[in-house]
Amino acid sequence: APGMARQGSGAMLASGGLGFPPQNLARVVVWEWLNEHGRWRPYSAAVCHHIENVLKEDARGSVVLGQVDVQLAPYVIDLQSMHQFRQDTGTMRPVRRNFYDPSSAPGKGIVWEWENDNNSWTPYDMDICITIQNAYEKQHPWLDLSSLGFCYLIYFSSMSQMNRQTQRKRRLRRRMDLAYPLTMGSIPKSQSWPVGASTGTPCSCPQCLLVNSTRAASNAILASQRRKLYPGAVRQSSTFAGGALWPAGPGAPAVVAGGAAKGEGLRVAGAGFAPGQGVPSAALPGLNNLNRPGTQRGAGLGARAAVPPGVPALPVKNLNGTGPVHPALAGMTGILMCAAGLPVCLTRAPKPILHPPPVSKSDIKPVPGVNGICRKTKKKQLKKSKTPEDVVRRYIQKVKNPPDEDCTICMERLVTSSGYEGVLSPRGIKPELVGKLGKCGHMYHLLCLLAMYNNGNKDGSLQCPTCKAIYGEKTGTQPPGKMEFHLIPHSLPGYTDSKTIRIVYDIPTGIQGPEHPNPGKKFTARGFPRHCYLPDNEKGRKVLKLLIVAWDRRLIFTIGTSNTTGESDTVVWNEIHHKTEFGSNLTGHGYPDPNYLDNVLAELLAQGVSEATLKD
Repeated sequence: APGMARQGSGAMLASGGLGFPPQNLARVVVWEWLNEHGRWRPYSAAVCHHIENVLKEDARGSVVLGQVDVQLAPYVIDLQSMHQFRQDTGTMRPVRRNFYDPSSAPGKGIVWEWENDNNSWTPYDMDICITIQNAYEKQHPWLDLSSLGFCYLIYFSSMSQMNRQTQRKRRLRRRMDLAYPLTMGSIPKSQSWPVGASTGTPCSCPQCLLVNSTRAASNAILASQRRKLYPGAVRQSSTFAGGALWPAGPGAPAVVAGGAAKGEGLRVAGAGFAPGQGVPSAALPGLNNLNRPGTQRGAGLGARAAVPPGVPALPVKNLNGTGPVHPALAGMTGILMCAAGLPVCLTRAPKPILHPPPVSKSDIKPVPGVNGICRKTKKKQLKKSKTPEDVVRRYIQKVKNPPDEDCTICMERLVTSSGYEGVLSPRGIKPELVGKLGKCGHMYHLLCLLAMYNNGNKDGSLQCPTCKAIYGEKTGTQPPGKMEFHLIPHSLPGYTDSKTIRIVYDIPTGIQGPEHPNPGKKFTARGFPRHCYLPDNEKGRKVLKLLIVAWDRRLIFTIGTSNTTGESDTVVWNEIHHKTEFGSNLTGHGYPDPNYLDNVLAELLAQGVSEATLKD
């Protein structure tokens, strides 16, 4: 919404000098550099703390970034000219000191990242990171980034990013890191949302839509008063600043709020608005986000069955502060609509159906074609396996004359030494040696592959960072536990002709092993036993068999930081999605979902668990 301040947005500072926030107002400082695409990329929190410490000592000095991050060893920042200088190539890039709200993602140490083609993680630009975190905290099931100039949709249920043009999906993750530094002083005013200024397209975020709905309702009151004072005259209200941008067609139904989590929002009948009143039309593309995946349109039909046609529904949950829409704004909108003579009906938001009806023991049966009903895993036995050097050599062929291309691990040219020269010094592997992986043919420095292997699970397997081809048998770091599976005589939505496979995972709390993030430290296991569901058909049974293989290889769970609570050192899902909602799909983890079985087969394949595994 043009003219509306962006919460948590940083002030745009020219690269020619330092900015300072208002006195007595704490702000989070994020240092950023300008890349070749004209985008400001944030340095890590640790680097920003280092820069701020140097800044306190000498505001015109230089900052050696390699002192805090080995990968940034060639880079120096000159604080006087506000440029980053790469010593080995001479490349210079502008840098800036940007400010954000302390309650935003950088102030909390929250980093959102997407998985790149090298199988590593790249942080989003800070504005996008803050926007994603805001939507995540408000429990929105999805987020459309087109308002920020990016053609992507974020789905929190699957923790994925989808390109709206190519439909390509990438994984994303939420990571807890060091909080960015705080500072005091003075900065320019916050910039406004750069949305719709040139195209005339309205901002479709719930906050802007809700404010616009309140303005539209105010316009309706004014129009109603005018009609009483001046019968037969219809004039456009000047109260709604965006009215000229979004004229509604004659008789067009008005939609004034949406994008609320779990498919609930405000709906306003169009009959109370005069044509040309400046009310957003339902036909405009910016408002079609109301029915994006994850909003579960069908789930609320039962709750709305008694609502007369054309009467807007105001979800009750928005009045008690649990929904993403602010209760005061929701209530105010309802009052304004009533005052304008528009009927408002309260509806109760549907609740997810997490579990099936009670099942007696005699009705629980083994799954046809699957041996047993239970699998247990114990502590990982550390076998005396081959050295990391032997593992790397096993899967590669040496390349005598490598091409003049980048090694996508260290980003140095293959014809030069590895970027890990001096960091690793293994016997028999020179930094200039290049190897080609046997199956896929992708080439890397041997030293880079060794560094990648040492940074992983060290289980004797190797995964190509470019195409993700797996060499050897990939295993994970899942802690000890139990997996049960059986048939229950109930059907899942979308599979009415099939019974249901129920999987029950149970992992107790324990002590982290040497393969975990903090060996010797206690880990928690929240929400166990966890119940998951599959349809009892041919594909569902195939998925079960592969999940059993993944369980045996310790790939289903891992120990890390919870995306839901932010708690560290806890048992979390490990990139293989499960359906934990039995009779609905309000959370995005339920049925119907016609693509789920194919998607989870692809996720299992990415972990090296394929149908070929079942034939071995």
